Amino acid sequence: MTTVSEWWDAGERVPAGGRELFVRRIGEGPHMTLLHGFPSSSHDWHKVAPALAERHALLMPDFLGFGASDKPDDHDYSLNEQADLVEELWRQDGVTATVLVGHDYAVSVVQELLARRADGGLSAELSAVHLLNGGLYPDVHRPQPIQLALLDPEQGPALSALANEELFVTGLEPTFPEGYDAAADSAAIWQAVSRSDGHLISYRLIRYLTDREQNADRWTGALETTDAPLAFVWGMLDPISGAHMAERIRERRPDAPLLALEDVGHWPQLEAPDRVAAALLG
Repeated sequence: MTTVSEWWDAGERVPAGGRELFVRRIGEGPHMTLLHGFPSSSHDWHKVAPALAERHALLMPDFLGFGASDKPDDHDYSLNEQADLVEELWRQDGVTATVLVGHDYAVSVVQELLARRADGGLSAELSAVHLLNGGLYPDVHRPQPIQLALLDPEQGPALSALANEELFVTGLEPTFPEGYDAAADSAAIWQAVSRSDGHLISYRLIRYLTDREQNADRWTGALETTDAPLAFVWGMLDPISGAHMAERIRERRPDAPLLALEDVGHWPQLEAPDRVAAALLG
């Protein structure tokens, strides 16, 4: 297990889009890009990274506004901008082909990249795409009450200002399955969120839910029509995007393998890292 501080010490901050993004690189072989969810960071991959790095050169950035990347407090964050930044990192690293992995927030970034691929404008070839629990279909997605409150223009800034570790960990608890000891994982996520007072911009970052609604046709269309090799690893106990989302995926992409993790919640790479690593390598 790698602590958040150790993770940051082993990575670097690089210029991208006029800001600086944290990037963690490890391993050798064909490229694999791993993109994290809300509200966490690339540290989400620390349990699976050692196994994946035996066969791949891993590129694991913190999105703008997350983890150890810049967190401007007057910025209008968007999923399209995050996709731009991923492509910029690929160009900087000379990535022309990559396996692409996305969880939660990042599944929408992946969908935008798939849409750009369909338009003929993506800067790298996607040799495979793996998606973990996320709101691929906004009409099926079930955001937590705290997320909806953050999205409210009046409640959101106030809730962000009131956030502390105790409240944050309590809010995360329902996303992990009963019986799973989430203390270390939750503390690490809070450490990433609160770095540079990042919790104060939570109400800005949560606007990705609106992005999903506004781009639903483009992004679901890209998911359903892409010919990139596609597979899903899904925690079925996830109250946000669990079995109910998996059912829609199976309806719309019956050809794509879906590994159903029946005892896993919203965080497969943290809760079941061995099974997730095996699926990504398989």
